[in-house]
This record gives sequence, structure tokens and C-alpha cells, in this order.
Amino acid sequence: MSGVWRGLAAAVLFVGLWQALVTLADLPPFILPGPVRVAGALWSNVGLIAWHAGITMAEVLIGLALGVGLGIATAIGLAVSPAARYLIRPALVATQSLPVFALAPILTLWMGYGIWSKVVMAVLIIYFPVASAFFDGLMRTPRGWLDLGHTMGASPARLLWGIRVPAAIPSLASGLRLAAVYAPIGAVIGEWVGAAGGLGYLMLLANGRVKIDLMFATLLVLAALTLLLHRSVGWACDRLVARLD
Repeated sequence: MSGVWRGLAAAVLFVGLWQALVTLADLPPFILPGPVRVAGALWSNVGLIAWHAGITMAEVLIGLALGVGLGIATAIGLAVSPAARYLIRPALVATQSLPVFALAPILTLWMGYGIWSKVVMAVLIIYFPVASAFFDGLMRTPRGWLDLGHTMGASPARLLWGIRVPAAIPSLASGLRLAAVYAPIGAVIGEWVGAAGGLGYLMLLANGRVKIDLMFATLLVLAALTLLLHRSVGWACDRLVARLD
């Protein structure tokens, strides 16, 4: 069975179980609306949801680009500089003891209710996984490849960009796949704390007005966009790794 058919079968099974739960447990719509009611809310509010989805995706994509760029730069800096590994790496690991989500109120206080506090949240949540994965790949370059490069008189820069970075791309790809999932989480957490738009903001707004069907419709759109982003990043990573191989 192809991936498309497996995904379709899983979606049908999920909707069936969802409807069965609502029917058998006799749950009221303000607790768990059925899939038909949620689909109706999605259809009748498609323009509103699309507008807020655009805001969230802008936050996610900007945060993803910045977080990946910073993570790659940090990994390369740590890989080429023993001093940086000695001074900076322990500090980076120590920062992971602080829950990133706890910074959301502070970022909102400092940066306001616009998109940038959410962008920074997305950057913070994906930065370490990307940097850690790429650094690990850079440090695991096969010794034989490096010895061959030295034998051929390759400069340190040539060894880095011609051997170590290409060898570390599969590790970077793993970090990018995680980043594609984590970035929307960071953006939505920031929107829950304080925002003027976005899917997280719309979910809170719908919940406050007891429009639970709209809240679930927004949640499903968020899940679909996250899955699409993850698949797109995974596809791009697979193409890049295959090309390097």
C-alpha cells in the first residue's frame, strides 16, 4: 500500500473512531463536537482560518529559516574551534535545563504582540536540535576521509566544506525534520501567551466564545499544516542526501 493510501486509510479510521466516541459516549458539542460539526465550522469560517493560518505560517517559516541558520553556524563554529567547544558548548547544554515555553511571557513583554515574539520562540525551540544534530555529524566524519584529504594537501577550509559538511548532511537532515515539527509548536505557544492573530490566537478566541467546533477546526488545520511542512522538509532533505550520495 502506497504512502498516500496509508495516510487516507489512517484519516478515515481516525474520523470513524472520533464519530464513534461522540455517538457512543453521547458527548455534548461543547465537550467534543463530532467530525461533521467540525467540518461545517471549517467550511463556514474558511476565510477567517486561512487569514490566521497565514500569520502562523509566516512566523513558522521565518523562525525556521533563522533557527536553522543559527544552528548551522553554531555547529560549524563549534566543530572548527576547540576553544568554542570548551567555552560555549557547556553553556548551550545548560540552557536546555530551562523550559523554552517559560520564556514566552517574557518575549511577549519585551517584543509585544506582533509576530517577532513568536518568531523568536520558534527560533529558540529549534535552534538546539539543529545545532546539536549537525555538530554531531561534523564530529563523526570518517577518519579515513580526513586522512585522505590531508594526504592530498587539502586546506582546513577545503576539508570542512568538501568533506566534513557533506558527510554531516544526513545528521543535519534529522535535525531539520525535528525543526519542522517543533517550529509550529513554538509559534503557537507564543500566540497563546499574547498575540493579535494566528491559529493559536484563534483557538483561544473560539474557546472563550464557546465555539468548540471552530477551535477543533483550527486545531486540525494546524496539524495539517505541520504535517505538510514536515513532509516538505523531509522530501527536500531526502533529495539533498540522495544527490550527495
